Amino acid sequence: MSTTKNYAGIPDKFAQLETAKVILIPVPYDGTSTWGKGADKGPQAFLEASENMELYDIETNTEVYEQGIHLAEAITENSSPEAVVNAVHKRTKKYIKRNKFVTLFGGEHSISIGTIRAFNECFDNLTVLQIDAHADLRESYEGTKYNHACAVHEASQTTNLIQVGIRSMDAIEKTFMDEEKTFFAHDMAQDEYWMDKVIEAMTDNVLITFDLDAFDPSIMPSTGTPEPGGLLWYETLEFLKQVFEEKNVVGFDIVELCPNPTEKSSDFLAAKLYYKMLSYKFMGKAVDEEYDNTYDVDGKAGNKGLKFEDDED
Repeated sequence: MSTTKNYAGIPDKFAQLETAKVILIPVPYDGTSTWGKGADKGPQAFLEASENMELYDIETNTEVYEQGIHLAEAITENSSPEAVVNAVHKRTKKYIKRNKFVTLFGGEHSISIGTIRAFNECFDNLTVLQIDAHADLRESYEGTKYNHACAVHEASQTTNLIQVGIRSMDAIEKTFMDEEKTFFAHDMAQDEYWMDKVIEAMTDNVLITFDLDAFDPSIMPSTGTPEPGGLLWYETLEFLKQVFEEKNVVGFDIVELCPNPTEKSSDFLAAKLYYKMLSYKFMGKAVDEEYDNTYDVDGKAGNKGLKFEDDED
């Protein structure tokens, strides 16, 4: 992984597991992708770009790294797609139970099956906000239900799945799709109110899974399956900021960066996106303010609302 032990080269005092509010788990896995390979190199490229990024965010007037960001050990399991999903699920859940804001950087999109499973077990009435060019709703693909083409199939059955930016899919995926909660790119381009409509469809607790091919390839060429007609930078930030302001975002993952040695702008976009999302999450929160990852919707304090079993590691 990265040559430094801390995310973005931040000082040690902001990178300690015990005190950091944010956990970053790299998952360098690319076992089921079907076209452009290289997502396993994504976390390293992201971390290297992050080390060269300014850590003051102009828009929010914050330096969110001061909230504490701990770079966890990478998940290097790659024996099978199912084993990877299980490893992601276990590690993610472990850190949620430690009252951390858990984030992951992949890797291909199949890792999100484990991410979503962990959050869904820990938070009631979860919305999964998938920002993606592809529907990823296949029940099984190439002999496994843990394929990147199946990334949100389980979520479609077990959570409030909302799909944004979709512009490529197989006809069979329509059988699993809730078209009331699917926002196709060609419709979004004609609808100035699409952001409000997406947010209206959400529950209070939101997990974001962000496939970088959601962006237009003019600004994000280094991804495994680029599709024309994608999101641009400022509209994406406007949308994300609104989601973070109006909902309780409980965590997120970012996937499908396939770095190209001669094209560094995609690495920096991914680095900036991650940092922006953290900046929106902790906007208005003092550094010494305690973080609680449970949404207090019914006046319940602490982690009473979590659904996990305490005997799990």
